[in-house]
Amino acid sequence: MRLPSLALRARSPHGDPVAEPDARRRALTIAACLLPLAACKPSPTFHGIDLSLVSYASDFALQGADGRPYRLADFRGKVVMMFFGFTQCPDVCPTALARAAAVHQILGADAADFQVLFVTIDPERDTAPVLAAYTAAFHPSFLGLSSDLAGTAAVAKEFKVYYGKVPTGASYTMDHSTLSTVFDRKGKARLAIKHEMSAADLAEDVRQLLNA
Repeated sequence: MRLPSLALRARSPHGDPVAEPDARRRALTIAACLLPLAACKPSPTFHGIDLSLVSYASDFALQGADGRPYRLADFRGKVVMMFFGFTQCPDVCPTALARAAAVHQILGADAADFQVLFVTIDPERDTAPVLAAYTAAFHPSFLGLSSDLAGTAAVAKEFKVYYGKVPTGASYTMDHSTLSTVFDRKGKARLAIKHEMSAADLAEDVRQLLNA
C-alpha cells in the first residue's frame, strides 16, 4: 500500500512545511488504519442456520455399525453432516439421506472430505447389521451410529434433538426432530440444515466449509 502523499506535503497554519517526521508519522497512522480494511474478507453467506456461536453439539461417544467406537474428533479434517433418525422411518429419514447422497454426487472429488453420520434414536430395533445395510443403501461411505437407551438420550440432549416413541397398535414408531447438523473441518458445529433445503443449496454450504 502506498503512503498517502498528501500527508508528506502537509503545511502548518502559517503556510510553512510541516517537519518531515510529523508528516511521516501521520502518513503511517493513516496507513495503519487502512490496512485492516484492505485485509478484511466478507463472511460467507450460508443457506443453513448459523450455529457458529452455539456451545452445544460439541462431541459424542457412539458405536459405529462397523463395530468401532467413534467420537467427533475421529472425523477431524472433514466436513461432517449428522442426522438423527431411525431405519423404519417412512419419509423424513430416507429423504434426508437421499439428499445427502445427492450432495455427495454434486461435490464430485470434494466428496472425499464430506462425511455423513446417521445416529439412530431407536437402538432397540436398529442393530448394527440393520444400520449398516440401511446407510449403505444410500451411499457406502455413510456411517450409522448408535448407543444404548441411556447413551442415546444423552447424545440427543447434547445435540438438542427431540425424539419419542409413538404407539401404533402392537408396535410403535418414532417422532423426532428433522434438522441436520453440519460441522466444519475443525469439528465445530456451524450449520443447522432444515429438512426442506435442496441438495444444491446444501452442497453449496458444504463446499464453502470445505474451502474455508
